[in-house]
Amino acid sequence: MTERKLEINPLNTIPIGQIHIRDRFWDRYIHLVKDVLIPYQWDILNDRIEGVETSHCIQNFKIAAGEAEGEFEGAVFQDTDAAKWLEAVAYTLEVWPDKDLERLADETIQLLGKAQCEDGYLNTYFTIKAPSLRWTNLKEGHELYTAGHMIEAAVAYYEATGKKEFLHIMERFADLICRVFGPGEGKCHGYPGHQEIELALIRLYRVTGRKDYLELAKYFIDQRGTGENYFLAEEKNSRYRQIFPEFAGYDTKYSQSHLPVREQKTAEGHAVRAVYMYCAMADLAGLYQDEELLRVCETIWKDMTERRMYITGSIGSSGILERFTTDYDLPNSGNYSETCASIGLALFGKRMAQLTRDASYMDVAERALYNTVLSGIAQDGKSFFYVNPLEVWPDNCMERTSKEHVKPVRQTWFGVACCPPNIARTLASMGQYMYFTDGKALYVNLYISNQTVLELAGEKVSVEMDSDLTNSGRIEIRLGRDEGAEPYSLALRIPNYVKDYKILRDGEAVAAAGSRSVQNEEAQEVRIEKGYLYIEGIREKETELVIEFHVPAEFVRANPRVREDSGKVALVKGPLVYCLEETDNGSNLPAVFADTDQEPVERYEEGLLGGVTVISFKGKRLTEDAWKDGALYAGRKNRFEDAELRAVPYHCWNNRGAGEMLVWMKELL
Repeated sequence: MTERKLEINPLNTIPIGQIHIRDRFWDRYIHLVKDVLIPYQWDILNDRIEGVETSHCIQNFKIAAGEAEGEFEGAVFQDTDAAKWLEAVAYTLEVWPDKDLERLADETIQLLGKAQCEDGYLNTYFTIKAPSLRWTNLKEGHELYTAGHMIEAAVAYYEATGKKEFLHIMERFADLICRVFGPGEGKCHGYPGHQEIELALIRLYRVTGRKDYLELAKYFIDQRGTGENYFLAEEKNSRYRQIFPEFAGYDTKYSQSHLPVREQKTAEGHAVRAVYMYCAMADLAGLYQDEELLRVCETIWKDMTERRMYITGSIGSSGILERFTTDYDLPNSGNYSETCASIGLALFGKRMAQLTRDASYMDVAERALYNTVLSGIAQDGKSFFYVNPLEVWPDNCMERTSKEHVKPVRQTWFGVACCPPNIARTLASMGQYMYFTDGKALYVNLYISNQTVLELAGEKVSVEMDSDLTNSGRIEIRLGRDEGAEPYSLALRIPNYVKDYKILRDGEAVAAAGSRSVQNEEAQEVRIEKGYLYIEGIREKETELVIEFHVPAEFVRANPRVREDSGKVALVKGPLVYCLEETDNGSNLPAVFADTDQEPVERYEEGLLGGVTVISFKGKRLTEDAWKDGALYAGRKNRFEDAELRAVPYHCWNNRGAGEMLVWMKELL
């Protein structure tokens, strides 16, 4: 019997410009992009801010364009800072048109065009510093990675403004890449050391219709890890020059090139490289109806999120080489958890939800967005975390030790500054995560207050959402249209952290058989599938839904195989993970024991950290009374004192000064 082939019908996102976010929780961060991040990062890219690590990014382009003299400075991928800045600008212009900002972006794009070589090549490191070494070190050179971010920015700018100059610049570069790489005789049969170009080429294909871009993206994925490892082979070339000393003794798992991608079953190597590659694999699975590739994505996702992911939605536990290690190895105080990795995880989860219509992928994407992505930026928008630990003791975050990568305070900038502009482009494009549609149904993924208009069942439908998800859990959704001729459907994501819920449709209860909803004998019965509750056959011109998610603060525990968290608890409320800070609870936070038999008390504090729900609970604290003699070790009994403890959302930590921070607390037994 022949097995029936799975038909993959990806859901579509709604253009970012159609979604207008007005949300008490998210506004402070999204408005940071246009009000602070874009101008602040522009000044940094132009080396205008004193006391910040020199970027030299725009100066590199001026040198390559012949407008200035000097030497290249910065990382080999320094150009990507400008690319991600331009991408953030594009998304911002799509929502908030600004002639002055658009003019600045146009001038920057013109500079990029002047820096482009005659054959289409665009990379200031190799143009200025090593013109004879193009494509000779794909393992470390980041040429394709840099090109990928430039292409993504060009596509975003074209979609936002309709202007084609940037798009044409990057088409010229993409055409060169298509001439250099591929399966044909005389072409380079390599692939990128840092994946990114693959998903960028797919985006370029979608706006241009050029099949060669899509085919090259597929080639890079299919070629990876086949035959003799390309990165080990290129080291033997006489033109090869090592860039990063730490890559000596190269581990091919680091770049996910240890096996052909279709044979990979676990999340390995550098976390950002990995999730960017998985994003491209998911895209290709949908475009080519490739069930095998989709199954590989599902297998790797399961390994990554069920055995190698932190409760905050961060990944990549090793402080050395920013990589995955082994199952359940999730240290709290020395982990890496790069902000960019969580951004990539959210992008991967979004794609998988689009392919499978399974809301569990958005559960993870939401967790990453609300916790690690937001923790990467200060509330003033002018300092950043590259690394996101779950426990910090500032005194031992010392250089030239195992904790030197952990920073107890956010940094104004980094020599390798991939995370700050990545945060900017992510916050500016939050709309991409909120809704999906297939033309007949609207899928609601994130409960963020907004207004949008889209087409459903051949008619314009307005959507207005008011959400208080992170506080009371109450959400109101109003739908409206003019005619109401054809029915459409609504698919509401029921988050995995929701214990009970109640939904009213035009004042009447809605319930799904066997669901977690508060049961009502008179409720309209609807179906629930893969975490989405479907309300079908909506014909009314106006429909109002009231959703009440029960999202109380609760203590959660880790699988005992997570050795670091044995006997400990974390505190969560809805999508938010909470933490203790020294400013509220005193020093030596690991000496605190949480009393989980008592209910945590929630209180919204308008004047704290821009307005947050604070959670108070009781516990015990080890006293130091018995250790006044300064003994390091002794056969003494522990003594405890009562403690009133106070937790704030993890993403808010370090906005009130330096101090200790702790997510996983010992549990009082």
